[in-house]
Amino acid sequence: MKKLWLRIFVGLIIILAVANFAIGYYLYDLAIERNVKDFLNGNKDLEVSAEAMEVFTAGSWRDWVRNQDFEEWELTSFDGLTLKGYFLEAKEPTNKTVVFAHGYLGRASDMGLFGQYYYKDLGYNMFTADMRGHGESEGDYIGFGWHDRLDLIDWVNRIIDELGEDTEIVLHGVSMGAATVLMASGEELPANVKAIVADSPYSNVYDLFAYQLNRMFKLPEIPILPTTGLVTDWKAGYNFKEASALKQVKKAEVPILYIHGSDDTFVPTAMTKRLVEHTKSETELLLVEGASHGESIVLKPKMYMNKLTSFLNKYVQ
Repeated sequence: MKKLWLRIFVGLIIILAVANFAIGYYLYDLAIERNVKDFLNGNKDLEVSAEAMEVFTAGSWRDWVRNQDFEEWELTSFDGLTLKGYFLEAKEPTNKTVVFAHGYLGRASDMGLFGQYYYKDLGYNMFTADMRGHGESEGDYIGFGWHDRLDLIDWVNRIIDELGEDTEIVLHGVSMGAATVLMASGEELPANVKAIVADSPYSNVYDLFAYQLNRMFKLPEIPILPTTGLVTDWKAGYNFKEASALKQVKKAEVPILYIHGSDDTFVPTAMTKRLVEHTKSETELLLVEGASHGESIVLKPKMYMNKLTSFLNKYVQ
């Protein structure tokens, strides 16, 4: 009888282990593998106001982007991917350049909503790239900012080579792009990088996935996330806990402006507050009341731009 129960117990352990790895592979395919992400359709946490939706989908900034003569650049990443970037020279000569990082499932042109202001009102050069696994850039997985931080630094170095050593650079990211610029902040950045703007960032990939796993699927963090992390490490070359904006900002030397909507339930506002508390460099925080994920610039454009401008004026000459 004891042997029978032992066999049953061992059998259950094997079944659970196989099921756990099956879930890990499923979640990797769902969230990280480069493919169509239908699971986000109808996600209430990504719902925005009718006003914001109109701007995001049919705003005049889209026509502005289409009408600009962007130079197309190419870069070979540290692991051999061909990445695509797009540079727009300012109307008047300037040594100021903004480098954008878009969000999850986005593309370089999405940042025209922000770039239009930098270009037309502030007179900056504008650079925006398709991050690995997005747009016209190669890559069969989404890096959630970790490998992207190295790509971003490579783009920064390319910009300095192209524009000269007196170039002053601002890094501006939204959502996953915000996490990317924060992850880059902990690296040894060129002195040309004068300021960072992080709009709606997450603290680290592990905590974001744990939050979403519970919120979207009502599933426990343990043992699913560690297993999914192992699959990700094997297939994409990074693990969830190392991909941490929180750890990186503890080493940051560049001033950072944090922006987050108070009603963001996709990436909790608390994550930005925690990042602010642990950032080594000078920080400023703009919390936009009533704004959901990435919605701040649309709901309170004047507040957003005034804060952005005053921040940049302190650090970019």
